[in-house]
Amino acid sequence: MSNLTVRIPQELKKQLQRLCEQQDRPLSDVVRDSLRRYIAAERFRALRRKTMPFAEARGFLADEDVFEAIS
Repeated sequence: MSNLTVRIPQELKKQLQRLCEQQDRPLSDVVRDSLRRYIAAERFRALRRKTMPFAEARGFLADEDVFEAIS
C-alpha cells in the first residue's frame, strides 16, 4: 500500500472521526471504503452517460422504462 495526504476541513475531520468511533473502524478503512464507493459510482455515471443516447433511441427515457421492460 502507499500513503496519500489529503487536506480536509476541520469539521469534516470531526465528522469522520465520529463515524469511525460509532462504527468501531479505523479511519483508513473508512476512507478507503469511501473512495472505492465514490470511484464505483463515478464509473457507473460515466457508463450511463455513454449509453443513454442508445437507450433513449430505443425508447428508454427513465429508469422506470428499463424496470418495466425487464419485469
